[in-house]
Amino acid sequence: MLTKEKIDRINTLAKKSKLKTLTQEEKKEQSALREEYLKHFREHFRGQLESIQIVDDKND
Repeated sequence: MLTKEKIDRINTLAKKSKLKTLTQEEKKEQSALREEYLKHFREHFRGQLESIQIVDDKND
């Protein structure tokens, strides 16, 4: 899980990019933070999918 500080930084850079152009360093930081966020998101999502159990309650 990403820290609150990293998530806040992602949001700050996103807002800043809408108002003006980011520096090359900020673009690299934003890209790295996004990749880290997506990596954690995918791991968590995969865990949720793998824990799903299908139950068939049909009484035929």
